[in-house]
Amino acid sequence: MDIRMPRMDGVAATRTITAAQPATRVLVLTTFDLDEYVYEALLAGASGFLLKDVGREGLVAAVRVVAAGDALLAPSVTRRLLDDFVGSRARPPARTQAPDVLTAREFDTLTLLAQGLSNPQMAEQLVVSEHTVKTHVSNVFHKLGLRDRVHAVIYAYERGIVKPTGE
Repeated sequence: MDIRMPRMDGVAATRTITAAQPATRVLVLTTFDLDEYVYEALLAGASGFLLKDVGREGLVAAVRVVAAGDALLAPSVTRRLLDDFVGSRARPPARTQAPDVLTAREFDTLTLLAQGLSNPQMAEQLVVSEHTVKTHVSNVFHKLGLRDRVHAVIYAYERGIVKPTGE
């Protein structure tokens, strides 16, 4: 049996995969180190974006991170994405209150998550177990319709819940 797949780029493939199975995690591996391509891949539903120069260990680790439900970007991409995001905002919106669907504890979790804290760090800050933090993070994702930590960070910055350092 000869099954042929249509030729498509990583962004088109990501759109096709996430449209067919929204819960699927996609890791885009590319030679194109272009910001527009990164943005399009993330908007298409990618949970990870790496350049093809990543080593074997880095690729295996990235697959594990994305398969576990977290997000991952190549370090050079992360730096440019953050610089562009912060630079494109004269001022984040003034709204700093919790979205109505979140409990106070879930809002605290979103705030800490957006500041880049890991689950163990959040557990220490909130004085709860890591299991409780995982529950809060899961609730935040579900209630706000977010796929992963990257989207949670973007959500928090766009709504002024957190502000870039130095403001």
